[in-house]
Amino acid sequence: MMDFVEDDELYEHFRMEVDKGQVPVRIDKYLSEHQPHSSRNRIQKAADAGFIHVNGRPVKSNYKVRAGDIVTLMLDRPHYDTTIEPEDIPLEVVYEDDDLMVINKPAGMVVHPGCGNFNGTLVNAIAWHLKDLESYDPNDPEVGLVHRIDKDTSGLLVVAKTPDAKTSLGKQFFNKTTHRSYNALVWGNFVEDEGRIEGNIGRDPKDRLRMEVFPPDSYHVMERYGYTTLVECVLETGRTHQIRAHMKHIGHPLFCDERYGGTEILRGERTASYKAYIQNCFKLCPRQVLHAKTLGFVHPTTGKQMDFTSEWPEDMTALIDKWRKYIKVKE
Repeated sequence: MMDFVEDDELYEHFRMEVDKGQVPVRIDKYLSEHQPHSSRNRIQKAADAGFIHVNGRPVKSNYKVRAGDIVTLMLDRPHYDTTIEPEDIPLEVVYEDDDLMVINKPAGMVVHPGCGNFNGTLVNAIAWHLKDLESYDPNDPEVGLVHRIDKDTSGLLVVAKTPDAKTSLGKQFFNKTTHRSYNALVWGNFVEDEGRIEGNIGRDPKDRLRMEVFPPDSYHVMERYGYTTLVECVLETGRTHQIRAHMKHIGHPLFCDERYGGTEILRGERTASYKAYIQNCFKLCPRQVLHAKTLGFVHPTTGKQMDFTSEWPEDMTALIDKWRKYIKVKE
């Protein structure tokens, strides 16, 4: 027996009418085919909770839809307005002209509104910065951010102010002609000074929020601290969590990267003093130690090569200084 919530507590999030030529089919199968971003299992759970309605009444997942049925998704929370509103949030603008701007994003700032983060994001800040530019609509997908980096990754991003600029920059990212490098502190000491990481990346079947290595990245060692290493990574593609997943794959998770196991003490001594030292390091920079250091592309209007470099944020600088002092004491 289903435990339905009262109708007056439900809010409509989705509505569709079943096509006239539709033969009877289970509603969970029908919706999974018409809503590719929702799994059949997720739809079944929604039906069990009383959230799937047909013609105004809740149905079980084995209900067979028929031509003309009105199917709605009724949830126990209001449908959130995803319109991007300008918010007065400080931005570090590295470069700006009529076509684009380059931003140095701080760690901890979400790039784009999403589940649980509907304001306070980088795009809200960009909307405020460009609020007096009549041609820029933050809700128009033909302008705006050309690429993204993770919430807890700091560094450079490029924003297109015009559709032509976004088309040009988008093609460069797609064709992999942009130049991007990241600085990262990872666990372990690399045997070689440089190398390439081969493999494909896909969703980890055990954790949908984590990527799993299944195209190549190159890296070279910048500094060694015995139990950790500072490396520069050059992206050849741009998949989600690419550097984080690749480093995990070769046994060198990013330092303090909780999702990929970097918050465990993976290398070093078993002494209480060393454990205390690592915990202090985690507190000093409580996020994956990854910074989008350089960004290069061809300007969409002038055709000129544009190259930008950003400094490490304070937390990363303090952490690296701490490891430098540590290795000097050990020598």
